[in-house]
Amino acid sequence: MATKKLGKRDLEYFKKKLLYIREKIAGDLQHLEEASLNKSQKDAAGDLSGYSFHMADVATDNFDTEVHLGLASNTQNLLNEIDDALKRIEEGVYGLCERYETLIPKPRLEVMPYTRYCIEAQQEIENEEKQL
Repeated sequence: MATKKLGKRDLEYFKKKLLYIREKIAGDLQHLEEASLNKSQKDAAGDLSGYSFHMADVATDNFDTEVHLGLASNTQNLLNEIDDALKRIEEGVYGLCERYETLIPKPRLEVMPYTRYCIEAQQEIENEEKQL
């Protein structure tokens, strides 16, 4: 059971940190989506002269698109974690381990301000996932 929570000053600090990270990552996500999904000016004009029709080039283009989509997916997941952390701040439970309801150490929150778990709980979860 939780014995104490983060103070108002700490909560404001981590909220600002999360909002800053969120803004930066959202920009990265937009760039990734544009790189993988949006058409260039040549595409919009129907100009195919820039397209390669060699199988290896097509495979490389497909691989690049898959990599960008994978990065975009991971980035979106991180944004979701940040949004959840901001919600926990509003609910008054930010900084508490969701497994043990103990205070997550500030150095861990500094490195991963969106974390849900203390190190011990995170290690247990990872070990449980390995066993599946």
